[in-house]
Amino acid sequence: MTFSIAGKTAIVTGAANGIGLAIAKLFANKGANVIFADMDEARLQAELGDISDDSNVRYFAGDLREKLSIANLLSATIDAFDTVDILVNASRQVIPSDPLNPDDDAVETLLQQNLLTALRVSQTVAKRMIKQSEGQTEGQAGAIVNLSSIAARRTHPDLLAYSVSSAALDQLTRSLAVALAPHRIRVNAVAFGSVMSSSLKETLKDNRDYRLDIEEHTPLHRIAPPSELAEAVQYLCCEASSFMTGQIMTIDGGRTLLDPVAAPAH
Repeated sequence: MTFSIAGKTAIVTGAANGIGLAIAKLFANKGANVIFADMDEARLQAELGDISDDSNVRYFAGDLREKLSIANLLSATIDAFDTVDILVNASRQVIPSDPLNPDDDAVETLLQQNLLTALRVSQTVAKRMIKQSEGQTEGQAGAIVNLSSIAARRTHPDLLAYSVSSAALDQLTRSLAVALAPHRIRVNAVAFGSVMSSSLKETLKDNRDYRLDIEEHTPLHRIAPPSELAEAVQYLCCEASSFMTGQIMTIDGGRTLLDPVAAPAH
């Protein structure tokens, strides 16, 4: 088995910054054709610059909460690279929630952003993967990876909505894995905690004590750069993990091994 993804075509959502950007850049450096998808077109342009016609990267700017944008994303991918082999649902949002306020709509917001968008993009891309693999009986027809969080298993009052949406995404991963297994499409997730996501980076900007708290409650005593998570995602997309589906891989420096009294998970 090989860890190579060279020649494969990957869509990475949430690719304008943070972990999504790290994943998309790693994939491109490893020889994959990559669609960087995000709603922040200015940031995509700033990160990718001028793209030549023979480049293995493209970007797509659109709000993937809208079904038309999802359809346009798939069309842009096929127009550029003919096929799609990998989908990484890295678009995610973290917002605080008030668990005692019935007017707080954070749960609905994050279920829409972190769960339903991943579901709809996965459904659309999976249909294309199935279609392009017709007549084939061996090998992988596609790989889908969702970015989840250890917040699905650890709780904090301010992150109720994020925890609920992360737990729902984990179950979506398992359910899609079973549904798509007959079509030779694998679905896995990476649940991360002590990784420098864009949301965590913003939170830590003016709060050194918070960073120290995270490090204190992480057995490896550090916050990992996004590149470490990106390499784990590559593994889940390559042939080396061909017998792995429906799994939630935890990348958190051992944080979930401790009693759940640490700082909130991102």
